[in-house]
Amino acid sequence: MTKKRRVDFSLNEDGKKVKINTREGVNDGSSRHGPNDSLLPGLIDDVALNCLAWVSRSDYASLSCINKRYNKLISSGYLYGLRKELGAVEHSVYLVCDPRGWEAFDPNVNRWISLPRIPCDECFNHADKESLAVGCELLVFGRELMEFAIWKYSLVLQGWVKCQGMNRPRCLFGSGSAGSIAIVAGGSDKNGNVLKSAELYDSSSGTWELLPNMHTARRLCSGFFMDGKFYVIGGMSSPTVSLSCGEEYDLKTRSWRKIEGMYPYVNGAAQAPPLVAVVDNQLYAVEHLTNMVKKYDKEKNTWDELGRLPVRADSSNGWGLAFKACGEKLLVVGGQRGPEGEAVVLNSWCPKSGVTNSTIDWKILGVKEHVGVFVYNCAVMGC
Repeated sequence: MTKKRRVDFSLNEDGKKVKINTREGVNDGSSRHGPNDSLLPGLIDDVALNCLAWVSRSDYASLSCINKRYNKLISSGYLYGLRKELGAVEHSVYLVCDPRGWEAFDPNVNRWISLPRIPCDECFNHADKESLAVGCELLVFGRELMEFAIWKYSLVLQGWVKCQGMNRPRCLFGSGSAGSIAIVAGGSDKNGNVLKSAELYDSSSGTWELLPNMHTARRLCSGFFMDGKFYVIGGMSSPTVSLSCGEEYDLKTRSWRKIEGMYPYVNGAAQAPPLVAVVDNQLYAVEHLTNMVKKYDKEKNTWDELGRLPVRADSSNGWGLAFKACGEKLLVVGGQRGPEGEAVVLNSWCPKSGVTNSTIDWKILGVKEHVGVFVYNCAVMGC
């Protein structure tokens, strides 16, 4: 005889934390256990959960329709955490290039999904915004009529809720995420002051924590995680001073280290924040004036030229273009005009495939037709 564990799932009142109820019984091979006694008949729930975690996220909606227990399992979000433990992460691209709002692209099934509209005021709708994917959430930062605001889209709940505000609200900051945490650094406050402060967001609790200040105040900068540390590079310390230095934050020692000349591609206030992405703990960037992709040499603190972008970045000083990491691939998202009208194209390249004769072999990952060619916001979620 073997012990058989049944697991039940439910959401707490805040819709975040999962309450797991377990009951143990004895499986002696008799027929007194009904066919609905386990998630997958013939398997204990622990094994069944591992099997279900490997099911594609695109099938979760169908799974939730099987019965009430499956519906509770999917809506609890428990499988998303289990997927990460097992390495079953899938990536989705979230972007907005049209006034109608956010779109999500699932490259695993080549499908676009329109997200619900953010239930914000009109000021937030029309103001400049920044975005960041962390855990199973998409955070959108902007300004409402009276103050800065953050709205978050929960992949689990399939809807928008207001996020707790930062300790020091800001815009035009650098940011990056790793697993369930994210860090924002620098930016400007509501009075236009350039900040050197930084904060850590924990998606599991929905809270913000102030970190030690950077050495240099900066705005219009970019952030990323690499080798378990957070970096911020580029930006401006004033309307006329561009920064070529970077800073490294060690989460263990809670200290910043300044790195001179880490990002030399500065071109004044008109340029976009540095277009950077990290794949396999290697840093890549776009030099928008030449439309070239470059790779950072950590030992020499220099950049090596790889090849050209599949779209032009020089015509708009790097604005309206997204350069992101999507699993093991680099992703370039940009608009194009053609006989069929305007469209946004997602181009991808796996650095492991190498470069041939200074040429990067970009592949088209997806196309969104009949939208604007300017990419206002873009984030990649791995969940």
